[in-house]
Amino acid sequence: MSTPINVAVVGVSGYTGLELLKILTVHPMFNLTYLGTSEGGESVEAMHPSLLHVATGVAKKSDAASIAKVASLAFLALPHKAAMGFAKELIALGVKVVDLSADYRLSQSVYEAHYCPHEDPQNLEQAVYGLPEFYRSKIANASLVANPGCYPTAALLALVPFLSYMDANAPVIIDAKSGISGAGKKPNPLTQFVNINDNMFAYSPLSHRHAPEIKEQLQIQGQIEREVCFVPQLIPATRGMLVNAYVQLNESLNPFELLEKYYANDPFVRIRQAPVTLKSVAGTHFCDLFAKMQGKTLFVSASIDNLLRGASSQAVVNANIMCGLDEYMGIPTLSYVP
Repeated sequence: MSTPINVAVVGVSGYTGLELLKILTVHPMFNLTYLGTSEGGESVEAMHPSLLHVATGVAKKSDAASIAKVASLAFLALPHKAAMGFAKELIALGVKVVDLSADYRLSQSVYEAHYCPHEDPQNLEQAVYGLPEFYRSKIANASLVANPGCYPTAALLALVPFLSYMDANAPVIIDAKSGISGAGKKPNPLTQFVNINDNMFAYSPLSHRHAPEIKEQLQIQGQIEREVCFVPQLIPATRGMLVNAYVQLNESLNPFELLEKYYANDPFVRIRQAPVTLKSVAGTHFCDLFAKMQGKTLFVSASIDNLLRGASSQAVVNANIMCGLDEYMGIPTLSYVP
């Protein structure tokens, strides 16, 4: 058997950190040697009581030099801005990085227009966008992979196959719904039970930070700038994401056949003949797609687990590719049904 690969998780206390722990604890090749948080000192069981008798360890105060001594790859489950400084240090020390924040997903000008000044433009230019279905070969040779956002992951997997058929003058309209775990673990009035129970609402309509990420990737893939109208909504579900897109095409076609052909070699993209659901993908890395035409109007729908395909399992897939392992080694496939 090959030698295990030592990995670190920085920002282990949040939901994506928890999902990384769940995957890495049973991964056949990754050996988890470092857990990092902003303060350190808390045990895995205290941070995540569900992992009692499953995973052990005490988090250390995150330090790049200490990580470099015990790990060759690090997952950064940190907020934007915090990640870029840490990634810069790790790359300089020879540690490969999979960054789950937005810090390396966008070009510098677009990032700074929607987030903050970028502190690591040199590595930003070298970062690879980590959507494996589109960038496998680049990911395999990367030292720094920018794990895509959850909404962009679902939207891009749904839309990219149709780019060459789209009417360049018509907007791409995206209506997206997410479970409240996407808002993170930190208490938030919007996600309190009394507000989200029996409720549903849009937030940051037409101004969400994932819109420019979707727009930029569609432009890279299709070589044409397109107007993207993106409206996310919170729904009273813990996890899961449904992204519905409405697009004008230049011709009528069979969208099912097109998707089947496009993703023929991608087993974690499943093409459905009936509308997709949250439950079928919850707890897995699958992205389920459904599409239908009315004249030249395309409806395409994608469903993913926002914490897994939209974050942590995608990060592990990227790490597998970076380390020359089987792409889907250790990746969850069994959905949380019922």
